[in-house]
Amino acid sequence: MIQHRLLPEACAGLGLRRALLGPLCEAAAGDFDFLECAPENWIGIGGRLGERLHELTARYPLVCHGLSLSLGGTEPLDETFLTRVRRFLDEHRVPVYSEHLSYCADDGQLYDLMPIPFTEEAVRHVAARIRQAQDIVGRRIAVENVSYYAAPFQGMDEIDFLNAVLAEADCELLLDVNNVFVNAVNHRYDAVDFLRRLPGERIAYVHIAGHYDEADDLKVDTHGASVKPDVWALLAEAYRLYGVRPTLLERDFNFPPFDELLAEVATIRRLQRDATTPEVRHARG
Repeated sequence: MIQHRLLPEACAGLGLRRALLGPLCEAAAGDFDFLECAPENWIGIGGRLGERLHELTARYPLVCHGLSLSLGGTEPLDETFLTRVRRFLDEHRVPVYSEHLSYCADDGQLYDLMPIPFTEEAVRHVAARIRQAQDIVGRRIAVENVSYYAAPFQGMDEIDFLNAVLAEADCELLLDVNNVFVNAVNHRYDAVDFLRRLPGERIAYVHIAGHYDEADDLKVDTHGASVKPDVWALLAEAYRLYGVRPTLLERDFNFPPFDELLAEVATIRRLQRDATTPEVRHARG
């Protein structure tokens, strides 16, 4: 299998959203280090949009984060789609392809990320589908820990389910720090303990995003707000535990002025620098 490691550990990226195409194309060198897109939104796109995509991928590394594979579903995987994804990944020299540890289709797209039961049977089912997807795209993929608000059945803890899937599928992890925080509040567990129990060697890269405070004990993962201080602190803890990893700022709507997004990218970089001080490296070692 192809296994790229082209992103430097200390780098900070932004999501490639069509609403941000202008600022992304006009950004100064060094404003951000890499981009992320959903391949579903760009495969087969030509014309001016396609030209701008190629302009950006000529300047910046591109990682891909899928939206519709439905790894936890029961419908057969769309092998034709995965073949098209492989061509897209190869064309744009994509070092990492990730998907959600969830399902989003049942005889048609559900347009939401639905939780998978935390059971041994689900581990085997999902891991087999991840292995099948990896075979078709010709590389290991990374699966993302998702936010969820109700669990259909929990035969094991979320962390045990996640670790079992990663091991059974022999895949990588896209660590979403905001999702860890949101789930920890909503489901009453310790976010730092969750981080400590992850297989750090499998972390391909990291997501960080904003969320909505519905109540003190209810957080909603929105990707439509600035990153909260507690989530920044959790990212710093992840770096302390496992070292610096490529980190992407997710923002999907309600976009602020571009300078505000770049300020959050700068915060990622500051935390990465702080995590590489001799004192932090010594504490981790």
